[in-house]
Amino acid sequence: MKRDNEKSQFVPIYQKLVEQYKNTILTQKIPPGTRIDSINEIQSKHKVSRETAKTVLKILSDEGFIVQKPGMGSFIADLGPCKKIWGVIVPFFSSQTEQLIHYLRQKADSLGRQVEIFIDYNNYEEEIRLVGTLINSRYEAVIMVPTFDESKTALFYKRLQTGKTLVTLLNHTMVGSYFPYVIQSYDLGVRRAVQYLLEGTNKALAYIKNNIWLGRNMIQEVMQETFKNFIQRDGNNRECHFIKDISLVTKEFIQEKQISGIFCCDDIDAVRLVGRLGEWGFKMQDQISLVSYGNTDVARFFTPAITSIDPHYSEMAALSSEIIHRHLKGDDITLNQHVLQPELVIRNT
Repeated sequence: MKRDNEKSQFVPIYQKLVEQYKNTILTQKIPPGTRIDSINEIQSKHKVSRETAKTVLKILSDEGFIVQKPGMGSFIADLGPCKKIWGVIVPFFSSQTEQLIHYLRQKADSLGRQVEIFIDYNNYEEEIRLVGTLINSRYEAVIMVPTFDESKTALFYKRLQTGKTLVTLLNHTMVGSYFPYVIQSYDLGVRRAVQYLLEGTNKALAYIKNNIWLGRNMIQEVMQETFKNFIQRDGNNRECHFIKDISLVTKEFIQEKQISGIFCCDDIDAVRLVGRLGEWGFKMQDQISLVSYGNTDVARFFTPAITSIDPHYSEMAALSSEIIHRHLKGDDITLNQHVLQPELVIRNT
């Protein structure tokens, strides 16, 4: 049985080389139009037979990754005409992501475009692979919600060649961008939430993180630092507790630390917490004030409706679609970089 398993897992060397070259092409370690290894070079570099090297190049050619030119060699295929599809790449799926995609689909539909969603699970290598794949597949636009540690992808985007595909960033960027973008000022959103909590409470505050994914989260680093600095500056050093996960919030903790104001990074966590606070006998507004970030349908339609920071996802989607539409018309969209100002929406918490 062990031998059967070993046989089923065996991958021919030519398939391994094809995947290796595909990955090199998709991540643009070799840019479009560049000459790729010849049969002799593949033989020498990978210690394979001439037939294996020929098979590798034939598969890459048949699948459109390279163009073979008699007497000249093989070259990475130039990026040709685009499909009327927008690829949206997100780190994970959440109520906030769902809200943003909803508005994007509406705008895309009005322009006769299809939207396809891809998730990279906050893995920068998967983000790079997906971007390269969609460009190579001739998508009309690639709309990126970056992974939370953009320092890992900066070099890739700096040298990226997109052909006729437009690459644009959405929702956030922490390290700047070589592309058009529509993002929100998380810093301002957090400041407005803190100001509300400071004005409406007189005891300790709590900041609830939302650390779902492994790895560095530059956005939450900025949000937490803003929260802390603003309290120290304008809150007379009001005591503040930073909690990495909502599961760590208990009735005893709130009572012991005398928590009167809570900020949640996510609407879903806010809904969970409001439900638990009610179960524990706390009265919203009278004893505890709470603000969440997102202002999704979850926050708006929950009972009690949750005070939340609105990043203006509808406007974000509209501006992103406008950038793509202008690009299709041939306009110069190089400097189309928008930063939206989140607003506080006061409700019943």
